[in-house]
Amino acid sequence: MTIADSLLITGARVLLSGGALKVADVLVRAGNIVRVASAITDSEATVVEAAGLTLLPGVIDPQVHFREPGLEHKEDLFTASCACAKGGVTSFLEMPNTRPLTTTQAALDDKLARAAQKCLVNYGFFIGATAENLPDLLQAHPVCGIKIFMGSMHGQLLVDQETNLEPIFAQGDRLIAVHAEDQARILERRQQFAGITDPAIHSQIQDNQAALNATQLALKLSKKYQRRLHILHLSTGEEANLLRQDKPLWVTAEVTPQHLVLNTDAYAKIGSLAQMNPPLRSPRDNEILWQALRDGVIDFIATDHAPHTLEEKAQPYPNSPSGMPGVETSLPIMLTQAMQGRCHVDDVAHWMSMAVAQAYGIPNKGAIAPGYDADLVLVDLKTYRPVLRSELLTKCGWSPFEGWDLTGWPVVTIVGGQIVYDRGQLNTEVRGQALTFET
Repeated sequence: MTIADSLLITGARVLLSGGALKVADVLVRAGNIVRVASAITDSEATVVEAAGLTLLPGVIDPQVHFREPGLEHKEDLFTASCACAKGGVTSFLEMPNTRPLTTTQAALDDKLARAAQKCLVNYGFFIGATAENLPDLLQAHPVCGIKIFMGSMHGQLLVDQETNLEPIFAQGDRLIAVHAEDQARILERRQQFAGITDPAIHSQIQDNQAALNATQLALKLSKKYQRRLHILHLSTGEEANLLRQDKPLWVTAEVTPQHLVLNTDAYAKIGSLAQMNPPLRSPRDNEILWQALRDGVIDFIATDHAPHTLEEKAQPYPNSPSGMPGVETSLPIMLTQAMQGRCHVDDVAHWMSMAVAQAYGIPNKGAIAPGYDADLVLVDLKTYRPVLRSELLTKCGWSPFEGWDLTGWPVVTIVGGQIVYDRGQLNTEVRGQALTFET
């Protein structure tokens, strides 16, 4: 594959900015979409023949853990961005729990430099909150937001006391994204269930109430200061119902594909590979979350891609770490749900592209229209293929969806007008760009 100045995508079913799917051609020059029309000719453009395929905006995954620096045995920015390209993810927002923690401008600058060298897709980073780094939270640049671990964390990144949370909410105007679990309740229930090595107990230790308690506290502080709040990986019906009744205009929420299509039944099938934070919930929670997503109570989708090695996952609970990979399978998972009638293709594109761009103020992303960046993915909605461990590009080499028969697999992924993935082949010469944020 070569680097192209212009691309002409012909004959695809194109998801237009109004939500309609229509067969059209799309012309890309210098990384931007310049024309969408029924028939375009351009003798200088590299032609991508796309008859029978569907063209969607590239996925923006707003919550990933790519493990670099410090934990590269699980994943690194290069392997993770390869997995993104294969999964149709053209941009990501990455979390601060690396080693060292991303809690200072220096640590952020280091990540940005690493990403510029290694990432095949576009990138942005959160700054992590501690009880002591408020000046960094106010000044670090560029960041998509402030990440607060209210629970499920230890060390400096755990900010679970209201006395430490309140100054963060009270000062500045940056988006605050919370991992909402009540650490005190979790610690209490760990003692209550100590000695149980079945990973299924994880969903009882970090139960629905632990999630609800923390979301209620974050919402209280957000309302007190009218502070922009985003609730990460919402997992319970109780939280969804709370937001349905009380969701200020400045509050958004996301859900993972895992919390939509997996539940506590998965422990019996895949053991600790189903272990994540917040944990998988009941089938009832699945249904409430789906309804909240369709109704707009939940705004968009993130994977919380959090890889661990199979050796680490094989440790007996509670030594088995929480987290699972997701960037390669999120789009096929959701498009398969669309094909099964749970939602529509344009819903998936909205939840995985435009709504994310809007929430984080990422300009010119999330739609197929003149003036938008050419971050695009061609998917095949007619063919079903299983998730195979041997085909995964994530360094950890496994998926909780192994064996699932999915459609909507990416055929071609385009980042900034460059073909980065084409029918199984990566172009590792392509580099993404640092995202900008206008919020």
